[in-house]
Amino acid sequence: MAAMTQKTLLLTGASRGIGHATVKAFQNDGWRVLTVSRTAFDERCPWHAGATDHFQGDLSDPASRADLVARVRDTIGRDGLQAIVNNAGISPKGEGGARMGIADSDDTLWQQVLAVNLIGPAALMRDLLPELEQAQGAVVNVGSIVGSRVHPFAGVAYACSKAALAALTREAAAELGPRGIRVNMVTPGEIETGILSPGTEEMAKVIPLRRLGQPDEVARVVLFLCSGQASYVNGASIDVNGGQHV
Repeated sequence: MAAMTQKTLLLTGASRGIGHATVKAFQNDGWRVLTVSRTAFDERCPWHAGATDHFQGDLSDPASRADLVARVRDTIGRDGLQAIVNNAGISPKGEGGARMGIADSDDTLWQQVLAVNLIGPAALMRDLLPELEQAQGAVVNVGSIVGSRVHPFAGVAYACSKAALAALTREAAAELGPRGIRVNMVTPGEIETGILSPGTEEMAKVIPLRRLGQPDEVARVVLFLCSGQASYVNGASIDVNGGQHV
C-alpha cells in the first residue's frame, strides 16, 4: 500500500551541495527520488535506492535528454510524476576562479550555460508534461540571487540564465496552472557548499543574518513548494538568502 501512495521526485544536479540536501529532505519525507547528473552514480551519495534510481545524462544535449526522458518514463510507469526540481546548473569560471564577464564569454560558453541552466529545465517540463499532469504535480526551478543583481563572483552568462529562468517560471506557472501543475522558484543567496568561490565567506558581513546559508535550508523550502502545504502557491519566487536582497 505504501508503494502505491509514494510520491516520486525527479531531481537534476543531484551530485553535490543543494542537490544532496534535497535528496535527503525528500527521502526523509517518504518520497522516491530519481536523480540526474552528468556523472555516474557516486557511492558517497545518500540515495536509499543507490544506482537504481540514478540516471546519467547530459541535459545540454537533445539526444541525451530524449534518452533520459524515455528511461524516466519507463521507470515511473503509470503512476505519474509528482515533482520535478530543476537544480542542475553550470557557472563557468576563468583562470584562478575569475569571474567571466562579457569580454571573456565566447559563443560556446553562452550556449553551454543556456543549454543546461535554461533550455534543460524548459525541455524537461515539456517532455514530462503528461506525467506531471497525471499526478497534478509541481515544478521547482532553482534560481539564484544573481538573476536580479550583479554579483562579484557569478559570470554574466550564468546571471542571464538565472534571470531567464525566473521568466520561464512565470510563463510555465501561467500556462500549466490550468492543467493542475504548479511551477515555482527558489532563489538562494550565498550557500555554504564545497564549491564556494574564494572570498564568499567575506560576504557574510553584508548579509543581515551575518552568516552563509546551509544547503538543507534551501532544500526545506523546495520540499514545501512541492508539498500539499503549498497547494495555492504558483508562480512564486522565494528568496533564501538571509536577507541579502533587502
